Amino acid sequence: MPFHKYLFTPRLFKEYDGTKDVYEPGTLEKYGDQLLTALNLMWSLGYYTSPLLITFLYRRGYFVADSVGTLAKFGTGIGLLVAFSLCMRGLGRSMNVVYVRFAECLENAKRGSQDQDGAKSTIRRYDFDFRAWPVDFTVTSSVQRAQAPRNKPLWISSLPCQILAYLAIHTFGIRMIYPGSVQLLQSYIEPMLLQGRTKVITQDKGRRNKVKTADGNGIDTMFVDNREKSANGRTLVICSEGNAGFYEIGIMSTPMELQYSVLGWNHPGFAGSSGRPYPDQDQNAIDAVLQFAITDLGFTPENIILYGWSIGGYSTLYAASQYPDVKGVVLDATFDDVLQLALPRMPESISNIVKIAIRDYVNLNNTELISQYNGPVMLIRRLEDEIICSDDGNLGTNRGNFLLINMLKCRFPNIFKPEQENLAKDVLSKPLEFLRNDSEDLCLSLLMSYLSDNGNNGTSRSYPIEIGDEYSSEQRDSMAKFLIKKHLQDFKSTHCTPLPREFFQQPWEIPSDTDFVFT
Repeated sequence: MPFHKYLFTPRLFKEYDGTKDVYEPGTLEKYGDQLLTALNLMWSLGYYTSPLLITFLYRRGYFVADSVGTLAKFGTGIGLLVAFSLCMRGLGRSMNVVYVRFAECLENAKRGSQDQDGAKSTIRRYDFDFRAWPVDFTVTSSVQRAQAPRNKPLWISSLPCQILAYLAIHTFGIRMIYPGSVQLLQSYIEPMLLQGRTKVITQDKGRRNKVKTADGNGIDTMFVDNREKSANGRTLVICSEGNAGFYEIGIMSTPMELQYSVLGWNHPGFAGSSGRPYPDQDQNAIDAVLQFAITDLGFTPENIILYGWSIGGYSTLYAASQYPDVKGVVLDATFDDVLQLALPRMPESISNIVKIAIRDYVNLNNTELISQYNGPVMLIRRLEDEIICSDDGNLGTNRGNFLLINMLKCRFPNIFKPEQENLAKDVLSKPLEFLRNDSEDLCLSLLMSYLSDNGNNGTSRSYPIEIGDEYSSEQRDSMAKFLIKKHLQDFKSTHCTPLPREFFQQPWEIPSDTDFVFT
């Protein structure tokens, strides 16, 4: 391979050759990389502090004609330093036998040789900058359904707030909501991500793939195939991480311990995934991951469980709304509407700007999405959650409570009348261990009988279920408590504690036979 190509070849982290040794670059490559990393860090710092930097330079008089020469010299010096660093790094790579072998393998894989599968298999022996990873699966069409139009305020009267909201979201706002997309954070935790990837690949036989979305982003995914190891392996769990979570060190470990087949992915702009985590890009990403699981990996929707933690609940519920035949949804420490979390944490004086910014650009409204999915759902509530509670230390303000109540109101409108909705809020203000309901068996029998008598064959997928219209208030109370216990688990922990395996259960579904009673 000619020397000039080594100037822009990707950074190599590891070769999986039976050892766990990290790839050791030569002296020239090492120092060239360090210089480029330092320059990139300076650029990132300059970008994030650009308003302050521009103000400082303006006050010092650099934005005048006399200062053009000084700025030009500074820019030329930085350019020469970048060129020198690239040449030094490229020379070091061209002299390293391991790197030369890797570069040839990557070139063959990109060239599309006759033995394409063999070339891809060879590439998986290496861990390198994912931007250079060949695409493994491309979405040919999107299954996105049309979203309902939103009622926006009058454009002229709200123009200043609209402008400020747009600028806020497209600068620091999206990074506040998704801090995992900040390059500085990713650089800091890069060794942990590499270590996590290595463990999954070497110990669990994980297979990394790049999935190209409908809008052109490359999504970094990791697949662990346990179909030949256990009965659980025939079910695929697709894991959607939180706003600072990555599949390398995230929630994949819990279903993997239970021997499920698992597919993890990183949000757009996280680690190896390109793009930015705006809702439309995130929707395209999870849609591509589902299509990859069905088309390439060979799982049917009926054998897929969608598992989302924290803000990953939005990705999970969006996928469920688009693929309503999935086996079930598990939501851990998630919320009903991100606006309800944002408002209490922001100054009241800018609440109008916050509302416009969220509703127009980052409308993560899980209540809307969960009403579009009729399959089984299990919510896991963390009793000491410091993130999802709008009032710290107050379990009654956990936004997962409101997501559950809104779902049950949609599914059982005659049970969750206003009186029972107030009862549910009171019940959920305390741990479920204090919830007593001595008529659970009766509630289940009544529910199954109603479905059978109304021609639903005992299936819970035909919502809304109109049971309860003739019930007394006491009967509705009992049924409301029963449904809460069937759809919610309590976990005594904070927001970021790894979920123990015993809490990951397939969501409850109304059985079609009295012999199948879930407790």
